[in-house]
Amino acid sequence: MDLSKFRRKPILGILRGAEPDLAEPLTEAVLEAGLETLEITMNTPGAALIIKKAKKISAGRIAIGAGTVLNMEDLKTALDAGATFIVMPVLVKDVAAYCVDRKIPSFPGALTPLEIYDAHIAGASMVKVFPSGVFGPSYFKEIRGPFRDIELLACGGVTPENMKDYFKNGAGAVAFGASVFKKEWLDKKDFANIKKAIRRFTEQDITKLTA
Repeated sequence: MDLSKFRRKPILGILRGAEPDLAEPLTEAVLEAGLETLEITMNTPGAALIIKKAKKISAGRIAIGAGTVLNMEDLKTALDAGATFIVMPVLVKDVAAYCVDRKIPSFPGALTPLEIYDAHIAGASMVKVFPSGVFGPSYFKEIRGPFRDIELLACGGVTPENMKDYFKNGAGAVAFGASVFKKEWLDKKDFANIKKAIRRFTEQDITKLTA
């Protein structure tokens, strides 16, 4: 994962619960919708296979990573499958340390000021504030007060309508998941609606939102 590229288009899609046979059409849908960073959660059955397929299909056009990494077994499975970045719902210290040692971008989850600080000290590329929707965009402004040097990724409750507020209040990146990769759309293979939903994020002018 190229972090500088991610910072230029700081939008992360989170894919959870998809069947491996959907990897090809979903990756194509993501590409067509302009999303450049995709996380596949490790609690998805067949996650490693989805990562492998998505990475092959995207051919470097999308940064493919693994999420919900909770232990070293998950981490090694994800890396063996080709994941280029790691996302955690909380700070898993041995996973974070491994990523730091090998210069693998990592996004540990945190919510409270202490958790955010601990994740930063552990070497987070960005700290995933989760679930962001609990406190909303204004929470980021408060956190950025004492923690000016900590990059924050808003995850949970981010919509095309409020993403500008997260950026305005100090988020460095945003993430979306089930609101776009809806179970009913996945079940129906409704890639048209998935692409439409992704574009509502990706077609916004990020330079204006992050200015």
